[in-house]
Amino acid sequence: MGSPSFYTQLDKRNKYILKCCFFVFAVNGLYAMILGSLLPLISSEYGLNNTVSGALLSAHQVGNLIAGFIAGVLPIYLGRKKSILFLCSFVVMGFFIMIITGNPVLLILGFLSTGLSRGSISNFNNTVVNEVSNSSPGALNILHSVFAIGALTSPFLVIACTNMSGDRGWKIAAGVIIFLAIISMILFSQMEIDDMVKSKENTSYQFLKFKHFWIVSGILFFYLCAEAAINGWIVKYFIDTDIMTREYAQMLASLLWVVILAGRLTCAFIVDKISKKTLLLVTSIGTVAFYLLLLSTQNILVITIAIMGLGFSMAGIYPTTVSTFGSTIKLYPMSMGALLMLSSIGSILMPIIVGSLSDNWGIWAGMSAIVIAIVMMLVFVLINVFHVRES
Repeated sequence: MGSPSFYTQLDKRNKYILKCCFFVFAVNGLYAMILGSLLPLISSEYGLNNTVSGALLSAHQVGNLIAGFIAGVLPIYLGRKKSILFLCSFVVMGFFIMIITGNPVLLILGFLSTGLSRGSISNFNNTVVNEVSNSSPGALNILHSVFAIGALTSPFLVIACTNMSGDRGWKIAAGVIIFLAIISMILFSQMEIDDMVKSKENTSYQFLKFKHFWIVSGILFFYLCAEAAINGWIVKYFIDTDIMTREYAQMLASLLWVVILAGRLTCAFIVDKISKKTLLLVTSIGTVAFYLLLLSTQNILVITIAIMGLGFSMAGIYPTTVSTFGSTIKLYPMSMGALLMLSSIGSILMPIIVGSLSDNWGIWAGMSAIVIAIVMMLVFVLINVFHVRES
């Protein structure tokens, strides 16, 4: 099979930039999703309660949110290459802190640092790949697919390292992330990239008056509540309830990302054949149904089927929701930033809510709170289906 058409049209310099972004985004997926797999081991090693564990996951999401502001402003002062190298270094610092100390305040700082790098790299890679490939959907689809590949690899890294060195093997996994992050920085440093200053964009906030903006924000807010909490807590839930072994729980975390990858590719294929609103409705109902199935049983086979259904259902919700708002984003560039900021608050709040409820009423109660988030998401999807959009 030949190279994709967008790739064959690029010169040597741009091909290097593209390959570099793909590699770094796979590493980004690896360490973004490894935190859920590491959390039970870090909590056990340092004797952390569920509230502190939830605060760590929330700190990662806070870093991710802050990155949205910094990644936009810093290149104006430092240039793009220096900015991304500086922001990439925070992941090295974050995992180094996790290895050397169990101090909750320093650990929160470490998790915040990993989020800062994750969000900055996501912002940079999406922008640069879009530029270099001349807005090729193929290039952006590959970019997000390699993120999923990195994400589904993360539990295997943890399993391999803990098989090698027992419960402290997670520190080896963290060391591998540091090594890959340093390679990423070396690759970034070799890029010949233009420091373009963007022309003044339409900075109108007129979109805040549109009901559709708030409906889309509601869908994404509750979706990210669920996504962050499920990714962060699912392994710990399976281990703490003694439903399955740690290894099987890690495997299921990986399986979740395998089906998310399959789901994203499926949605990209069928989105032209089915209306976006119908796709959104079907996937949202699927998410509610499979998550309820997941919580209602201790049968490992049924849980495995529920995880596959959940990942496949959740996969297309975020990109499909954003695409229903696409015409407004083109007209009001500030709307994308506002949308991301409002929805990201969900991913910050929910992991710590789950942790706090788990400490007071047990982890099943904490995980049950996610049901409220996905039902609210479905409510906003239904409003979206029946809403007549403003011109």
